[in-house]
Formats: sequence, C-alpha cells, structure tokens
Amino acid sequence: MNLQELCEKTAEVAREAGRFIRSERRFIRSDDVQLKSKASLVTYVDKQSEKFLVEQLQQLLPQAGFITEEGTATTCGQQWNWVIDPLDGTTNFVHDIFPHSVSIGLLCDNVPVLGAVYEIGHDEMFTAWQGGGAWLNGRRISVSKADRHEDVLLATGFPYYNFELLGQYLKLLEFFMIETQGMRRMGSAAVDMAYVACGRFDGFFEHALHPWDIAAGIILVQEAGGRISDFKGGNNHLFGKEIVASNAAYFPQFFQKVNEFLGQP
Repeated sequence: MNLQELCEKTAEVAREAGRFIRSERRFIRSDDVQLKSKASLVTYVDKQSEKFLVEQLQQLLPQAGFITEEGTATTCGQQWNWVIDPLDGTTNFVHDIFPHSVSIGLLCDNVPVLGAVYEIGHDEMFTAWQGGGAWLNGRRISVSKADRHEDVLLATGFPYYNFELLGQYLKLLEFFMIETQGMRRMGSAAVDMAYVACGRFDGFFEHALHPWDIAAGIILVQEAGGRISDFKGGNNHLFGKEIVASNAAYFPQFFQKVNEFLGQP
C-alpha cells in the first residue's frame, strides 16, 4: 500500500468536508444544536460531514472499517480502520470560534499509520504517514526543541463531562501556569496535537478523550519527532482516554509532572 498517495487523497477528502462545514456555519441556528451529553454538542453539520467522509473513505480503502464519533459507520475491519472526527471542536463551531477541524486517522492493527487534520479557520492541512514525516500545507514540519519548563507553551483540554480528576488537574494547571510560558485551551484536541507537531506548542495533555480526537494527531506528532504516552508511561493512549504528547527534549520533564499529578493510582 502506498501510504503517501493514500494520505494525499485522504487530505483532499478532509478539505472537501471542511469546505462544507465552513459554508454551513452561517445557517446554524440554536434549534440545530443538540446535546449528546453534558456540554457535548452535535449539529446536522457534524452528521452530514461524517456521512460524506465515510462514503469517500470507503472508496479509497474498501477493506477498512470505521470508528466514528457520530456512529455513521460501525463496521470494524480486521486490520484497517479509519478513525473519524467529522468536526472536532463543535462547541467552537456553534459559537463561531476557531479552531475547529476535520480529523481523519487510519489504523493498521490498532496503530495509527496515517493522519490528516484540516484546521478550517486558517485553511491549514496537517498530514503524516508512517515513515514519511509530517507536513503542513506541503511543507515539512517538526516539533520544537525547548527542553525546560520556563521555555515552553503548553496546551490542554478542560474536563467537561468527566470530573474525577478535577482536583489533581487544577493543581497541575497551577504548576504549569507558574513555571511555564503559559497554558492554552483551544477546544480541539486534533488541532492541539497538530500544533505540537509543528512546534507551536511544546506539549499537550488531556484526559477523557476518545480515539477520534487523537488518532490523526498521534501519527503527526510521532512523524514530526515527538513522543507520546499515557499518564502512566505506557502505550494505552489511543483507547485509554488519556495522552501526554510533546517534543522529545521536553518529554521527560513534562511526563514526570503529568504522571505525578494525574498518573498515580
């Protein structure tokens, strides 16, 4: 399989979905917004975008199954599976705030091997495939080289439905607020991961995540030279609902602090 060619075609599909999302923003009304769970919004735009993505990706790789946020397709492939977030950052989208994005990852035996994240507001397409590096609008990208707390800018996502780690989370945020150049909460984990890959952020952590939030971002960060783990230092980050991602130089310090506050029993 030619992963580069497949990635380029995947990016075209993601960009087309992004055009649809952008065109529909002015038509969104309050009646179009549904509540899936506490603070988790969905619109007809999410659903139509996902339907389009499934139809197009099915043609690109017929043997692949799907893991989708909105449940448009639920067939699991034996080896290959697309992981789709048709609109990552729906709350931002509803409030007419950027970033929001389309995120597509491809798994081979549950390992991300290809990813495309299209940030709609800035028309930025982040792509990566196994062994092929990470790219932004056709330009090679890499993670930053900062290696000290005082030199980094970090990103996270705030808990919005699972608050079991809230106390520890706030203590960790306090440490990073004091010791680093700052914290950002963008509202799209896919974009956070893409920004780590291109060096805008030096690190990102979050819990209560889903595979579609980060599947594409994982391969982006890895191919850009970064490191990833779960809060305990293991590899259960894709399906384990937690992730630590940063450049390689800063990772030991970054992981140590996240583990200290969030990774203990």
